[in-house]
Amino acid sequence: MKQNIVSIEHISKEYKNFKALHDVSFMLEEGKIYGLIGQNGAGKTTIMRIICGFSYPTEGRISLFGKQKENELTRERRRIGCMIEQPGLIPNMTAKENLSYHRILRGIPNAEMEDELLAMVGLGETGSKKSKDFSLGMKQRLGIAIALLGNPELLILDEPINGLDPIGVVEIRELIRKLCFDRHITILISSHNLPELYHTATDYIIIHKGEVKQQITLEELEEKCKHYIKIQCNDVKKLTTILEKDLQTTSYLVMPDQTIKLMDYIEDRETVAKAMFDHGMYPTNFSLEGDTLENYFISVVGGGNHD
Repeated sequence: MKQNIVSIEHISKEYKNFKALHDVSFMLEEGKIYGLIGQNGAGKTTIMRIICGFSYPTEGRISLFGKQKENELTRERRRIGCMIEQPGLIPNMTAKENLSYHRILRGIPNAEMEDELLAMVGLGETGSKKSKDFSLGMKQRLGIAIALLGNPELLILDEPINGLDPIGVVEIRELIRKLCFDRHITILISSHNLPELYHTATDYIIIHKGEVKQQITLEELEEKCKHYIKIQCNDVKKLTTILEKDLQTTSYLVMPDQTIKLMDYIEDRETVAKAMFDHGMYPTNFSLEGDTLENYFISVVGGGNHD
């Protein structure tokens, strides 16, 4: 059974007259990549800061690696690596000098890990180039290398793909997946862009105006957004016979309102229509249905209707 790395229970966070988080609860299980999805200002960074101990909740409690007491949380946070908001880079230092600075600052003795980490994030050949001259993608990768000092079991990354060009996005995506699946690091990554995270995360936490609206797996998300042919006709039993005998498919559902959701023949809808016409059937509705990722996100946060 997989361990719960983080357990957030009924956390709220207030700043004077502003409530950044309201009754937030969720869990992070080991060995997964969690995408924390929400618009700018939704509360993503606040959640990450609370997990890392940079901020404290007004209400509720947090457990890390099964521990809840404050002195235990301080100890367990040594098992977390994070890059929140901007990488803490010193502009006139090289990649290796930046890494050395943060390693010494944190009291981590083994200097040999520096070259290993730089190679891992693709910065092993940057030599004497100063970090101020790095591209945004290079800066993000160096920030991730710094977060990996101390071999963390949980890695927290705040908007690491924001502002990157397509090549940079792919590079960070591949690095994140490698860290999770090859080094077994649990990862929490925030973004306001669901389509970008769709290729990275295994699970999603959707937050809106300080409230968690939904926690969903990739498989569940794909099922929610799956496209299908919606068919209405006056003889559902006859249509199911046509689907199974003529079109050789059982990939359909008969809904309570007697419409049919056909998950097959999405790109060959003419074949379905022709089979119906050949049997003297004329549909009263024949349409391609299904959400896009963006529409699904909007529906969850209250911008549209959704089952």
